[in-house]
Amino acid sequence: MRLELGLLLVLIALFVVSLTVGPANVPARDSLAALFDPGYGPLTLVMQEIRLPRALLAIIVGAGLGLAGASMQGYLRNPLAEPGLIGVSGSAALGAVLAIYSGLAAGASLGLPLAALAGALVGVFLVMTLAGPRGGSLTLILAGIAISALAGALTSLVLNLSPNPFAANEIVFWMMGSLADRSMTHVWLALPFVLAGIAIIATTARGLDALTLGEDAAQTMGIDLGRLRLLLVFGTAAIVGGTTAVAGAIGFVGLVVPHILRPLVGARPSRLLWSSAIGGAIMLQLADIAVRLILPERDLKLGVVTAIVGAPLFLHLIFKTRKELP
Repeated sequence: MRLELGLLLVLIALFVVSLTVGPANVPARDSLAALFDPGYGPLTLVMQEIRLPRALLAIIVGAGLGLAGASMQGYLRNPLAEPGLIGVSGSAALGAVLAIYSGLAAGASLGLPLAALAGALVGVFLVMTLAGPRGGSLTLILAGIAISALAGALTSLVLNLSPNPFAANEIVFWMMGSLADRSMTHVWLALPFVLAGIAIIATTARGLDALTLGEDAAQTMGIDLGRLRLLLVFGTAAIVGGTTAVAGAIGFVGLVVPHILRPLVGARPSRLLWSSAIGGAIMLQLADIAVRLILPERDLKLGVVTAIVGAPLFLHLIFKTRKELP
């Protein structure tokens, strides 16, 4: 409980900092006061329509990805697992890319996120169809890899066939991930999916703890592994689909955060779920603040920052895992 409380206090502090960081040279006290100003002046508009949605989305997206990563690592009993392993992020990105390519994103304000959600639904349907009702964790991984590869190939094909260089640039930039220029509409669009995914995964806590003893022992304890897998896949799909729809492809959060916090919670995946949710929100808040402070005039993408931070930690995890092998 101390760990979660400490992480929560850090997250609250970063949320306040996120609300006060921006290109406008305005004191923090004035910025926070403008957030609750009923006069609706220019600074109030900036706070309520730009900074507040961005800070809230950093919490929603980061918490969802962190918790989804911890659940996948607990189910597969592999610290290298991450939410994108089941192919939903790739299929959601493909849906968004098709919306940009077809002009749907330009013609409708919610065309892009809704297309991404549709892509995520198609992706999880294909994964579950390929894995089958009785498939194990290995079958699920192989199905996810297959769907990710197919979605990546189709995304490359769309880029290759795009006749408009501006559309191609927009596709590439969107796939880098960002929270810039998001509104409260995006918050309300992602929030139900992420909350639904979190609620579904929360019901698997006992099963994840039992799996630490092995699948046979978990079944002996009354855990239905087929139902557990179904809940985890749909919970992760809801989270990844909702977050990708509004923020683009943001990697390494669900991989790195559970790995960092695991030594602090012991061998209990159920506790790691909530620690990773708060830790994921902290990581994304830090990355989004860094985006606004480092080269603000160049529009540095959020996914680029998380990759720069996450990739070295991922390499460290690989070397550590290799050393532990007999």
